[in-house]
Amino acid sequence: MLPFKTVTYGIMHLVVAFGVAFALTQSWTIALGIGLIEPVVQTVFYAFHERVWSRVGRRRRTDRRVVVPAPSPA
Repeated sequence: MLPFKTVTYGIMHLVVAFGVAFALTQSWTIALGIGLIEPVVQTVFYAFHERVWSRVGRRRRTDRRVVVPAPSPA
């Protein structure tokens, strides 16, 4: 089951998307379509966004190797 916070965020996202679409179009049907489609598309793109940032984080961790300088000749 999804956490309550995730569910409430999803509902809020739907309401905001619907409200903005209605404000721009003054059409209940268009606003409903946008309000339902936009959060789904946004969620899919968010998943890709998270994958990219996960890879960036892994690369940064492997690039931070400690380099020990060679001893200078005495």
